[in-house]
Amino acid sequence: MRLPTRVHGMLDYLLGALLIAAPWLFGFAEGGAEQWVPVGLGAGVLLYSLFTDYELGVVKKLQMPAHLLLDALGGLFLAVSPWMFGFDERVWIPHVALGLVEVLTAAITNTVPGYERRGARR
Repeated sequence: MRLPTRVHGMLDYLLGALLIAAPWLFGFAEGGAEQWVPVGLGAGVLLYSLFTDYELGVVKKLQMPAHLLLDALGGLFLAVSPWMFGFDERVWIPHVALGLVEVLTAAITNTVPGYERRGARR
């Protein structure tokens, strides 16, 4: 069973907002990379989701496989960022957990939007 693109779209917007809010929600808004990596990635997720060719996309220019690749690469980057930028002694669990969630959802999501699989384009 694959995750439908409609559900993935809902998760995209929720995850984007969560990534932006995470530094304040989880108490690591200290102005460094630990704060700005998730904020930047969250803004990116929201932006490319708006341009994705799936049920919740607005402009529908970015194909689903490219979107999922961006999700996976962003999730990997988020997961390794504590060690890459040297803040692993202060905080790392939210970065790794949210990064792995992003990679996992990319791995299990359908690559073709539901409306294309049914043969009708909206």
